[in-house]
This record gives sequence, C-alpha cells and structure tokens, in this order.
Amino acid sequence: MAAPKHFLQLNDLSRDELEHVFARTRWIKDKFKRYEPYHPLFDRTLVMIFEKQSTRTRLSFEAGMHQLGGSAIFLSTRDSQLGRGEPVEDAAQVISRMCDIVMIRTFEQDIIDRFARHSRVPVINGLTNEYHPCQILADIFTFIEHRGSIAGKTVAWIGDSNNVCNTWLQAAEVFGFNVHVSTPPGYEVEPERAGLYGTDHYEEFADPADAARGADLVTTDVWTSMGFEAENEERRRDFEDWQVDAEMMRAAGPQALFMHCLPAHRGEEVAAEVIDGPQSVVWDEAENRLHTQKALMEYLLLGRVNS
Repeated sequence: MAAPKHFLQLNDLSRDELEHVFARTRWIKDKFKRYEPYHPLFDRTLVMIFEKQSTRTRLSFEAGMHQLGGSAIFLSTRDSQLGRGEPVEDAAQVISRMCDIVMIRTFEQDIIDRFARHSRVPVINGLTNEYHPCQILADIFTFIEHRGSIAGKTVAWIGDSNNVCNTWLQAAEVFGFNVHVSTPPGYEVEPERAGLYGTDHYEEFADPADAARGADLVTTDVWTSMGFEAENEERRRDFEDWQVDAEMMRAAGPQALFMHCLPAHRGEEVAAEVIDGPQSVVWDEAENRLHTQKALMEYLLLGRVNS
C-alpha cells in the first residue's frame, strides 16, 4: 500500500501541485456556482478531529465533503478517547482504518505530525499553533481571482507572527513573492519555527506603515490567537499601534487588497472602515476556504483529475 500524501504544512506540496489544486478549485467553484452536482468522493468518509473551536474550518470541510458526494464525521476531544489520554499514535491507527481522509485542528504541530506518521490515509492540517496551510491556500486563490499571479508581488503582514504569518512566509518561498512583516517588539518572526529555508523572501519593519507601503495585499489576524488568551490584556497594549486602518491602506495604495482570516475584532487589529471597505475581500476569502479545500481533498484522494 502506497504511503498517503499529507498536507501538514503548505510546503508539503510543490508549486506545481498547488497550482493544480488552484486550477481544480476554479473548476469546482464554477460547478458550485452553476448548481451542478459533482460527486467524485461518493462513499468516501472524512473524519474531522477538533481540539480547538471552529466555525469556518468545520463548516467548510463538512459542507465541502458533502458537496463532493462523501460524508463527514465530527469528533472533539471532549467526546472521544483522545481527550482521555489515548496515545495519538493509537488513535491514528484506529481512526485511519475506518475512514478515507482525516482533518485535524489542534494545538502543537507535533500532535498532527505524530498522527500522520501512523495514519493509513491522508491527513490535513486544519490549524495548529505553528501553521494554518488551508487558510493560505484560500488566501492565495482569492488574490489570484482578483489580481492574477501572486509571483513577484508584495504581501504586508501586520501584527503577530503567528501560525498564519508563518504559513504566508512558507508560501512566499514556494510561489516566489515577498512578505513585509511588522510586529511589535518581542513578537518577531522565528524562521526555524516558521519552517523556512532562508530569509530571502521576507523583510521585517519596525513601523507597520513602512511595511504596508506599496504592498499588493495587506493582511492581519487577531492580536491574541487561540491558546494565548491569558496574554490578552498585555497583547492589547503591545499591539495598539499595529491596527490596519485607512491611513495604512492609503500607504499601500488603491491597488492593495485587504484580507483577514476571521473572526475579526473591529477596532483592534483592523478598523471597521477597512474590513467593511472597498479594498476588503474577506468574504470572498472566507468562501474560498470551501472551494480550495474541496480541490485539496480531491487531489489527496484521487490524484490529478482533469475534467
């Protein structure tokens, strides 16, 4: 039995593979918009394991699997043996014998890596503390829809160097674009934690306005990611000058798009006039989680499909 292909970090797939996924996303999204059924995963089962709460991840994977003709099963650590100390390796052996593909949303990357090593089926990272590859798949596809190829472009990341930032930095290496990163002191990028090969594709800026200047895309995330709630008040003080506001978008220019992986806190990491303004594509971005993940599951289960 051939080893399954996993999607644990964005660079687990090559640029060629990711561009195939984007091509399939366009085709699958077009079928969806035409209300034309497409069921390549009939009789296949997705198991979704959640240690962290979710709205978009659960909805997009569950709806996506149903739309592809398959079934989705939700497991949380509150109602499974995983939450009672069962070894991850044992859970992987059992769960992967009863389904066709697994998506996990958890805390440390090590948990999903260990699960994948003992799984007989593909495993998808639905979010860990270190990476959020499915989000960046959707973000890059959204950029391509609005502006064409992202190669050679500049993405400005404003705020915490978290899992989403890490994955943007990986994507820059894969697709050949640049990331301008501006974080408060003490929250800088850690290249090793981000899983980078080098530092050629990003530059750090002390002033967020300088990072945004001339960017093709300005993006951010909440100041306090899940798992860091105890730091909430401290982070609010540290990040107060890192809000994406109208002035920052003017520095980027009229061509710049704004993205946010959601949920958003208006008045904190982003001003309402930006997220609800004409340069914002956050609702397209959110919807594209559905379409890119459908294409990803198709690829991991069926390989290259050309319709």
